[in-house]
Amino acid sequence: MNFEEFKNCGLRRSLDILSGKWKPLILSCLFEEDKVRFVELWRQMPRVSKKVLSEQLKQLEENDIIQRIEVYNFPPEVYYTLTDRARKLGPILNALHNWGNDLNP
Repeated sequence: MNFEEFKNCGLRRSLDILSGKWKPLILSCLFEEDKVRFVELWRQMPRVSKKVLSEQLKQLEENDIIQRIEVYNFPPEVYYTLTDRARKLGPILNALHNWGNDLNP
């Protein structure tokens, strides 16, 4: 496969969508719970800045991986949940998790 073919292949598109230090952890959290508030995600990833977390969430939303749900209460609440498209990633992420655990340290 040459570079031009790689630019348009499914593997490259998938890696582009999932690349980012915090995206796999974000998805892992969302697979564990149906919907998660921003602050709950941030607390589970204490080394990430709110700005970076917000950017990665926005990228996942733009790629139809997560859905942002606003609840207009006082104070307003924002939740994130997986889309149907993202639910297909479950077995893939689980396989990557298992594969990583099998590697020798």
